[in-house]
Amino acid sequence: MAGGGKIGIQLFGASGRMGRAIAREAAGRDDVVVVGEGGDVFVDFTAPDALEANLAVAVAAGKPILVGTTGLDDAQRGLMERAAEKVAVIHAPNTSLGVNLLRHLVEEAAARLGTEWDIEIVEMHHRLKRDAPSGTALMLGAAAAKGRGRTLPELARFDRTQGGERKEGSVGFAVLRGGSVAGEHQVIFAGEGERLELGHRADSRLVFARGAVAAALWLAGKPAGRYAMSDVLGL
Repeated sequence: MAGGGKIGIQLFGASGRMGRAIAREAAGRDDVVVVGEGGDVFVDFTAPDALEANLAVAVAAGKPILVGTTGLDDAQRGLMERAAEKVAVIHAPNTSLGVNLLRHLVEEAAARLGTEWDIEIVEMHHRLKRDAPSGTALMLGAAAAKGRGRTLPELARFDRTQGGERKEGSVGFAVLRGGSVAGEHQVIFAGEGERLELGHRADSRLVFARGAVAAALWLAGKPAGRYAMSDVLGL
């Protein structure tokens, strides 16, 4: 543990947008500090191709790691599974506490509304966002599919340029990019004559930094295994 009883966070990607936001959040708290080495918890907001090396550092140190990197493929998710055999791992495409509560609500709504309720997910991010749909949109889509007892690959529809009627039970995605939008997500359940709309809007990256710090504090000292932001929230 870092000096003064604080939990030490060691950042991968400390100079990036999220790394700087986490450092600002930590600076205003008395229970956590960002350290250059010897951290109690590793936090990774870098790029997919850096994941393997970052996981190896955490495993070698025997310390838990929060991975906030999006755009991971199956092989990289497999790396996290193997790392979780030795240390505690959370992969959070979005560390906002509000978004992760939204994921829970989406799953609950999908479980209770029949397939005659069409599900559409609309997301918007800043112009520099690389992956599309966002990791958060995919997470919300996976929650909707889970609520219906299916998987997202079975239900997802990303491209409508070929036309055709909407397939009942599918989960549609719309992606918007522009400006400096930190992140907006809306999940629409469209029924006959009514709509249920669940959404989240991030006005600043600090909401993600706040959630990342909360997750890091929760992870400190946890035994090896895969965890999720839902565990941090107690859902």
